[in-house]
Amino acid sequence: MKLQTQIPLKPLENSIDYNAKVFLMGSCFVENIGKKFSYYKFQSLVNSFGIIFHPKAIENLISRIIQQKKFTKEDVFFLNERWHCFEVHSVLSNPSEEIFLNKLNEILEESFSFLKTASHIVFTLGTAWGYENKESANLVANCHKVPQKNFNKVLFNAIEIEASLKIITRLIKEINPKAAILFTVSPVRHLKDGFIENQRSKAHLITAIHQIIEKDTSISYFPSYEIMMDELRDYRFYAEDMIHPNKTAINYIWEKFKETAVASSCTNTMKEVEKIQSGLSHRPFNTESDEFKKFQEKLQQKIVYLSEKHPHITF
Repeated sequence: MKLQTQIPLKPLENSIDYNAKVFLMGSCFVENIGKKFSYYKFQSLVNSFGIIFHPKAIENLISRIIQQKKFTKEDVFFLNERWHCFEVHSVLSNPSEEIFLNKLNEILEESFSFLKTASHIVFTLGTAWGYENKESANLVANCHKVPQKNFNKVLFNAIEIEASLKIITRLIKEINPKAAILFTVSPVRHLKDGFIENQRSKAHLITAIHQIIEKDTSISYFPSYEIMMDELRDYRFYAEDMIHPNKTAINYIWEKFKETAVASSCTNTMKEVEKIQSGLSHRPFNTESDEFKKFQEKLQQKIVYLSEKHPHITF
């Protein structure tokens, strides 16, 4: 007896291994996947400009990164004792304009360098609802607590989202034609927009992605939203807010993603990394005991062995 429906998964043709470089950008769900890559010591760059929900906002950043268009004073504003930029998340905001601009441009250079050599690029789209700045008519990535009256809330249709995704993929292929591009839709429901509005939003995102994939078979899709909605359709898989996936759900979707996108040749290395991570988090009763010193010595030997095998791995 099967007590759960299973979403069919298509393995990624160009799977991710320890030689891969994975660039991830998008909603808060990409942070969850990114943390897994970081934990298992894959080469990755995750949301360098912070969480970005809307495909148009992702397009704007990808365009800026690839064109290497530096941030200037015209791109930032001062509010609530901090400098902000409508193109990036507020986690980067800073009390100093100079420090803020320098940091943004450092990230810009780092992102360009990583993106042009990345083997895999993962985008997680969060919502089709966006906020357009009335003054500039531009869609913002983050409102930074600027009063609501300064924005128009708009729902991008599937055609508009498809146009953004086309620009994103075209720009990437101009500097990195060999990179494997993978899209997914965040399983987090944006219920502040409304229940029906959230479903419309997700439908537009999914439709646009599949319109792209039908025309370009080199682009892939991972059904994280569908797994959450169908395989994990029970409130025990949600956090206390009943909206975000809890740790169990995140681990479940990661296992599905790993099964689809990560090469089986990585399994043993991932197990070794996990053992080391567990060892590093171990807190002994007596740090001066011979037993603990031997434990540390063996752990260090494992770290050295793994680092010699994969020079990019550090703990």
